[in-house]
Amino acid sequence: MNFRTKQPGTRQSAKGHRPKAFALGAIAAGVLFVGVSAPALATTARHSTQLNALNTVSKANPLVLWVDPPRIPAVNAFEKAYPNIPVSVTTLSSSASNAGLEEKFTLFNRVGSGWPDAIFWPGNSAIAWATSSQIHYAANMNNIISKSVQKGYPAAVAAPCILGGKLYCLRNDVAPDVLWYNAKLMKEWGYKVPTTYPQYQALGVEIGKQHPGYYVAMLGDDYAVERYLWGSGCPTNDLVGPNKVLIDLNAPSCTRVETMLDALIAAKVASPVGIFDTDAAKIGAKLVMTPGAAWYGVYLFEDTFKVPAGQITATDPLSWPGTVAGTGDEGGGLWSMSSHISGQRQADTATFMEFMAANPLRQVNLTTGLPAYRPDDAAWIAKNIVNSHYFADSSQIGPAMLKAADEIRPNHAYLLYDEGALWTDTVTPVLAAGKPISAAWSAYQSQLVNNAKLNGYTVKTS
Repeated sequence: MNFRTKQPGTRQSAKGHRPKAFALGAIAAGVLFVGVSAPALATTARHSTQLNALNTVSKANPLVLWVDPPRIPAVNAFEKAYPNIPVSVTTLSSSASNAGLEEKFTLFNRVGSGWPDAIFWPGNSAIAWATSSQIHYAANMNNIISKSVQKGYPAAVAAPCILGGKLYCLRNDVAPDVLWYNAKLMKEWGYKVPTTYPQYQALGVEIGKQHPGYYVAMLGDDYAVERYLWGSGCPTNDLVGPNKVLIDLNAPSCTRVETMLDALIAAKVASPVGIFDTDAAKIGAKLVMTPGAAWYGVYLFEDTFKVPAGQITATDPLSWPGTVAGTGDEGGGLWSMSSHISGQRQADTATFMEFMAANPLRQVNLTTGLPAYRPDDAAWIAKNIVNSHYFADSSQIGPAMLKAADEIRPNHAYLLYDEGALWTDTVTPVLAAGKPISAAWSAYQSQLVNNAKLNGYTVKTS
C-alpha cells in the first residue's frame, strides 16, 4: 500500500503511507545497489520478445528497480521465482520528497540516462508529473502488460492509473474506506452500528455525552481529506478537463462534511491527532468507530493502536442519504515502468511489474493491503482477515472491503498539488488550537486554489 508519508498495503513505520522527505542524498550521490542476482534458468514463465541489442538484460546490465523498504521481501521473492532475470535494487525512503524525486528525473532527462526500469512511487501524486510532457517517464502500458492482468482490476480501482485511455501505472493495493468499529464496546453499550453519515454523527454525539474520553474520528493526518471529503464526493482535486480542476468547498457535498465534523468536534469525539502521529496509539485505543481504509485493521488497530484481539471489525462504508453510494480511498501504491526501454528489458520489466502487482506469491503472502488485482482478493481475505484470529465477526469484513472497492468515488485525481499536505498545513493547526473545522474552511479552499494555479492548472470553483 502506499502511505503518502506513510505506506500501508505494506507494513512500515508511521509516516510511511503518504509516505514524504526522500533519501535523495543517497540517490543524488549515486545509485545505491542493494542486491544483484546472477542469471540462471527461469522457474516461472517470462515475457518474451525479440531481443534488442541495446535493451537486453544480463548480470552485467540488470533490471534497475527503485522500491521502498516494505517492497524488498517481494523483490527477493521475484528473484527466487525468476532467477534468470538479474536485478539491481535501489531502496527509496517511503517518505521520499516528491519535488526531490521530480528533480532527479529532470536530471536524467537532461543527461539521457539514469531512469529506473520500474519504480514503486513513494507518493501517488508523483504519477501526475511522471506522465507530463516535461518528464515523460511513465510508459503507456496498454500493449505491454498482459490483457488478462489488466482485466483483473475493477474499473474504480484502475481509474487513477488510466489517463486519456492509457495505462500508466499498476495499482499495488487498494485502500477503500469501510466503517471500522469496536464490536465489543458497541455491544456492551447497546448501540446499533450506523449505516449513514447522519447516523454516525448522531451516535458520535451520544458517545461524547455518555462515554467521555472515547472517539469516533481522527482528523489531523493528510488522509482525512480522502476519508471524509473524497468519501462525500467533495471536489478538492477533481480533474474535469485537460489541466483543468474543480475545487469547490462550498458545494453541498463539502459543507455537509464541514457541519458533521464540527458537531463531532464540539462533542469532543473528534481528535485533532492524526493516525500516524506519535500520540495516535493513545487516541486509537479509544476509537469506537471510524471510516477507514482496508489496511486500518492490521496496520492501525492491531499493530499500532494495540487493540486486543476479538474486538475490531468492519462493515460496509457509510453513505450519504439521497446520493449515489461512494467512498474514499486512502492510498494504494502505484507501480510504473520506464518509457525509455524496449526489447527484452521492457519485457522483463513487464514480468516484474505483473509479479509485484498480481502474483499471489507476492500479493497474498507479502502485503497487508487488500490487493488491487481482484483475483487475489479471496485468498488474501482468507489469510489476512478470516484466519488471522484477530478480528471480531471476521466473515463480514471481506465482503465490506470488496463492496467499498467497487464504490470508490470517481473524478478524484492524483495531481501536481497535494491536497492532503495542504490539509495538515492549513486545517490541522487550527484543530490543534481547539477551533472548529469551519474556522479553517475558507483558508483551505484558498490554499487548494492557489496551489493548483501555481502548478499550471486552470481552476473552476463552482
